Amino acid sequence: MDNPAEANEPTPLMARRKKSGLSMLCPHRMVESITEITLDELREQGVTGVILDLDNTIVLWRKEEMTSEISDWLNLLLTEGFQLCILSNSPIGERSKRIAEKLGCHYVHDARKPRRKGFHKAMEIMATVPETTAIVGDQMFTDVLGGNRTGVFTIMVKPIHKREFPYTRFISRPPERLLLRMFRRQGHL
Repeated sequence: MDNPAEANEPTPLMARRKKSGLSMLCPHRMVESITEITLDELREQGVTGVILDLDNTIVLWRKEEMTSEISDWLNLLLTEGFQLCILSNSPIGERSKRIAEKLGCHYVHDARKPRRKGFHKAMEIMATVPETTAIVGDQMFTDVLGGNRTGVFTIMVKPIHKREFPYTRFISRPPERLLLRMFRRQGHL
């Protein structure tokens, strides 16, 4: 390398080193829409399997229909050989199962995110490891925290709708907004 500064630039996989403290709540990447995530970006990160949050990430809260853009993006991932697994905290798995069957992907319900057990189960089903797995979700205290605790590449997406579980809206979202502002000011996002 001619430029010594280049030696200190992190490679994409180096960016996934262990996080601690408040950084456990910071996603590796933030996007407005799930469709902004490119196949090249996932490949650069070494990703072969994508864990997907359900509500307000790929479908509206408590609904089953998804937009054609999201459906097309998910089908493109499957066509390109990526493994997909829906990871839902819902204790009732019927809706997750129906959506997963429509997509032709795997699912895990009653995940109890941010606990790691559901993430590990999803990776086992997809035959991936943390270094080859990403999570895409809309919540910092479940999807991002759980993903960072597990060591997967975390991508936080803006919720596709404002309607959501009251606890999420009134308890989780206010501190989430403050932390996202802080992470942006510090240059992490």
